[in-house]
Amino acid sequence: MMKTAALPLTQEWDKTFPKSDKVNHSKVTFINRYGITLAADMYVPKDKTGKLPAIAVCGPFGAVKEQCSGLYAQTMAEQGFLAIAFDPSFTGESGGVPRYMASPDINTEDFMAAVDFLSLNDAVDPDRIGIIGICGWGGMALNTAALDTRIKATVASTMYDMTRVNAKGYFDSEDSEEARYQKKAAMCAQRLKDYANGTYQLGGGVADPLPEDAPDFVKDYYDYYKTARGYHPRSLNSNGGWNVIGCESFINQPILQYSNEIRSAVLVLHGDKAHSCYFGKDAYQDMLKDSRYTGNKELLLIPGASHTDLYDGGKNGAIPFDKLASFFTEHLK
Repeated sequence: MMKTAALPLTQEWDKTFPKSDKVNHSKVTFINRYGITLAADMYVPKDKTGKLPAIAVCGPFGAVKEQCSGLYAQTMAEQGFLAIAFDPSFTGESGGVPRYMASPDINTEDFMAAVDFLSLNDAVDPDRIGIIGICGWGGMALNTAALDTRIKATVASTMYDMTRVNAKGYFDSEDSEEARYQKKAAMCAQRLKDYANGTYQLGGGVADPLPEDAPDFVKDYYDYYKTARGYHPRSLNSNGGWNVIGCESFINQPILQYSNEIRSAVLVLHGDKAHSCYFGKDAYQDMLKDSRYTGNKELLLIPGASHTDLYDGGKNGAIPFDKLASFFTEHLK
């Protein structure tokens, strides 16, 4: 029988959002198929009985469950769902060595392992499970939905396709063989430095201090990850970032190849002012192209919302939690 490894889990409330009095909170662990033990916060509505619909939440890419994935999970629990927010492999309180690595395969598996855990939880109806992926985990959520037939509904919020941005750069501005060659050569050189040093060089999180000429979306990231609004000591983006070679395999392992075969319901949620909005729009169109399953797919653009507004609502409460609740209620019947 598979057993989870013991993890040192923080028991006091250390989230970037206030604790709700409408849900019960606890720490849980589960194991993925690579033997990595994952840590999660579980939120259960206090006023519900019987087997509940359940939602697993992860993201953003480089964040931890104490940040916006926990906010999403707790809020969905307030809406009547059992919800977990988990740290991906190699990050936060989850296991996995070396630290601060990412993998399109392992991180997709992390979501599937969360579905395993929820499916076998006595408080959960295994036929009513959904997932929410935020930012880079929005792409992972869509990739998981294309692979895991147990998932009945998926939300991709303010999503990135991490394989696309690594291979082609922002706005596909580095989409050439030469640009990819230079990226790969630099990472191969870094591998030798890391091997010789016996440690992995961190790539750095969000720029601090913030350059005066930083693009607006970098300023938005700074405002979330580097201020009291969203800073967390275990967050990669708040601190030292991923390893320089942490995302190397994303360059030539594109995800979402069969997204138009997703039979279950999908809601793509994005701010129309987000620099990343093209990821959501294109992912939605790719799901529809030559698909027989278009009737339960939806793209919802939030007027005036930036990328990070959908992390915690921003100044104007931009996250449409009522819409998320109605979407999951409909498709997790």
